[in-house]
Amino acid sequence: MTQRGRTTPPRVSRDRVQAVIEPVVAGAGYELEDLAVSRAGRRHLVRVTVDGDRGVSLDDIADVSRAVSAALDAAEEADGDLLPGEYELEVSSRGVDRPLTLPRHWRRNAGRLVKVTASGRQVTGRIKAVDDERVTLDVDGAIHEVAYADLGPGRVQLEFTHFGEEEIDDEEDEER
Repeated sequence: MTQRGRTTPPRVSRDRVQAVIEPVVAGAGYELEDLAVSRAGRRHLVRVTVDGDRGVSLDDIADVSRAVSAALDAAEEADGDLLPGEYELEVSSRGVDRPLTLPRHWRRNAGRLVKVTASGRQVTGRIKAVDDERVTLDVDGAIHEVAYADLGPGRVQLEFTHFGEEEIDDEEDEER
């Protein structure tokens, strides 16, 4: 196809790319959280965001990246024109800055401190429990059960102690 004397590259089908990537991500034990395909100059930029119940380490990201790259290359050879020309692949985890919007996001962050609008008011509390219908938050010692319908997107709050880390008493430290 030409436009004013130039050849216009064919449009990439996000659905076709997702059909190749999603089974690879699932096969590695993760969920495809997001997929974005865009043009970056002469090549395509494929951004893949994954998440899993046990978290995602840098080694996991590298493994998934290699598997997705191999699958995209194989699909390109077999079907052609999946991603015409060169492409750049970026694989990442959801990250702590992404909002908690789905029950699985809340479940994976149980025990963490979050800021959220719950039942119309802004609160900061610790996620105590999560089920298919609600989140239980500890807000300053008071337990609040909030249905997902009454819950806005939550944001994990960064804490300066390591998640799950116990503080060591100074006296105990001196004895060692």
